[in-house]
Amino acid sequence: MRALTWHGRRDVRVDTVPDPRIIEPTDVIVRITSTGICGSDLHLYEVLGPYLDPGDILGHEPMGIVEEVGAGVSALTPGDRVVIPFNVSCQHCFMCDQGLHSQCETTQVRERGTGASLFGYTKLYGQVPGGQAEFLRVPFGDSLPIKVPQGPPDERFVYLSDVLPTAWQAVEYAAIPPGGTVTVLGLGPIGDMAARIALHRGASLVIGVDLVPERLSRAAARGVKALDLSSYGKNLPDAVRDLTDGRGTDSVIDAVGMEAHGAPVAKAAQWMTGLLPDAVAQRLMENAGVDRLHALYTAIDVVRRGGTISLSGVYGGMADPMPMLTLFDKQIQLRMGQANVKRWVDDILPLLDDTDPLGVEGFATHTVPLEDAPKAYETFQAKQDGMVKTLLKP
Repeated sequence: MRALTWHGRRDVRVDTVPDPRIIEPTDVIVRITSTGICGSDLHLYEVLGPYLDPGDILGHEPMGIVEEVGAGVSALTPGDRVVIPFNVSCQHCFMCDQGLHSQCETTQVRERGTGASLFGYTKLYGQVPGGQAEFLRVPFGDSLPIKVPQGPPDERFVYLSDVLPTAWQAVEYAAIPPGGTVTVLGLGPIGDMAARIALHRGASLVIGVDLVPERLSRAAARGVKALDLSSYGKNLPDAVRDLTDGRGTDSVIDAVGMEAHGAPVAKAAQWMTGLLPDAVAQRLMENAGVDRLHALYTAIDVVRRGGTISLSGVYGGMADPMPMLTLFDKQIQLRMGQANVKRWVDDILPLLDDTDPLGVEGFATHTVPLEDAPKAYETFQAKQDGMVKTLLKP
């Protein structure tokens, strides 16, 4: 089959690799019909090379058609249409029973001290082959895949793999009070969808912050108060307070994470780490890693006293300096974590009907063949051509 594989920093290629096969009786093989490029895929493209091997298959936002089922699978048959959550979770362990599928005890990567395995996402999370490919082996065939109806286009459902549950959890964790206010930092796919969900769930004011004109105009068209960070700079917190009776918003969603702009010293440290031998770089990142924390510091400044910050952007540094005095003084509540995809599916599915209140059909700005994935990564990383969300078609 053809699959997108990692070969080095900013070097991904579509190669011919062996087809996946049934290994466990509970496995299924899915023929991928659509698969997304995620902002966190750029971490692999740019920063997390020490945890990848040449030939690793990337991608964790797939959907498709069941081609083959193991002898122990009874809930699916060939021809069924399914979306695959990015968490590899069993659905029956203690953590899964708590709705914490990203902490699944069956697939935790204990040798790395990390949570549940993820499709297409480095040795830190199990080095499981990903879904930017023609076919994908999916374990826990009776419980992990999300069966969806035939008929509507893939774009109606594909975001159940990651974008929708990640954005939904970001809003849930933000604890926006009824009729309350929220600032969303970063209007990439997750921030954009989180803003839509917050409005749908009744927020009276959603402020969206970004630097990219296309992202700002796209959010504004959905009713978001869009603020261009390049116009406000260090005065952004004052601008938010001016819109909220001098207090700041009830909640802030940081949808930026370690892709944040600014902090050139931290950026240089990340780049230099990528030049070290893998074993050395892994130890450095796991014990002394530093992120660019501009977005998080902004969130702490922007949120009102007693408010809540929800982190959906991925941070990876182990030595990040946290402003504990300010967090304590402002009585800020902080929630974060990988999305627990299956936890939110029942809440989201009723919204994926013909009324399309979240605008999932048309959410992708680009749809390209799998063979064009390397160019799509390059364009997405450079924030060019108005690219916000790309779907690959194997």
